Amino acid sequence: MKIATFNIENLDENSDENNPILVKRLHPLRDMLLRIDADILCLQEVHGQELPEHTSRDPKRELSALETLIVDTPYAHFHTGHTVTSDDVPYDKRNLVILSRWPIKQLNQYKHEHLDKLEYRKSTAIPDQEAKDISWERPILHAQIEVPDIGDVHVINLHLKSRLSSNVKGQKLNNYTWKSAAGWAEGYFLSSIKRVGQALETRVLLDDIFADTRNANIVVCGDFNAEPSEVPVEAICGRVENTGNPELRHTVMLPCSLAIADSVRFSHLHHGEKNLLDHMLISQSMSAKFEQARIFNENLHDESLPFASDTKFPESDHAPFVATFRT
Repeated sequence: MKIATFNIENLDENSDENNPILVKRLHPLRDMLLRIDADILCLQEVHGQELPEHTSRDPKRELSALETLIVDTPYAHFHTGHTVTSDDVPYDKRNLVILSRWPIKQLNQYKHEHLDKLEYRKSTAIPDQEAKDISWERPILHAQIEVPDIGDVHVINLHLKSRLSSNVKGQKLNNYTWKSAAGWAEGYFLSSIKRVGQALETRVLLDDIFADTRNANIVVCGDFNAEPSEVPVEAICGRVENTGNPELRHTVMLPCSLAIADSVRFSHLHHGEKNLLDHMLISQSMSAKFEQARIFNENLHDESLPFASDTKFPESDHAPFVATFRT
């Protein structure tokens, strides 16, 4: 069994000043999906497309760009689960998607279901503002899949908040320029809160699953926007070294990346730095079945270099992470 996670980067039908039109992305992206050859595939940044009869009061949206991408591939026949809005349609931007060879028994998404919104007053806002709730943009997507010869496998797909600073009213000259370093720092602080908050909600979900099934088969994967040693990853792993409690060992999540050589252990390039932002963490019971992990990063481009706009790179700026398990 192969499980993979892939931030496919702004998958949409139309182009803009930053992204190439879908037809120019189809060939390289489809080749990558075929190379991944996953039985369960978790995708991030799958945009929704408006239907002609769409109105603001009656939103109608589908994942037609994804459908176009996977047509004539094995994934076209897979079972699909994805995030939805309160109107029960895909989000306009950055949906989470799970494609599974086997039926999805149960699909849930969580956004402040396990963790209340936090109240915060921005200190650098102009003019001063009252305290407001902090909420993360994307939910957690959780699929329960019955895999032959293994049983139920909980697959949790994440896209944690990016490292870009959140907006602070009155502190930006334009989309790319801040008025003060303190304003930028507070925005960065807020993004960090959101990222760690999503990770904490994921950890609470994991504890609930383990409380119900001590030896649960769980895979948590996606774009964490965090390195292995950073708080979001550490929070989800729940290592005994951090809790100090060996009785919680069965709840520890293990990083599949540790099976990959240091020289190729990266999924993103920024200013020449090799970053591991995409992860796959597995429960103890899944580790007994774990065979190997790979990151397909041979063709990865540095998204931060001058003139390296996405229009010149139809591939994603993230590399897929693939893990193989015995059945």
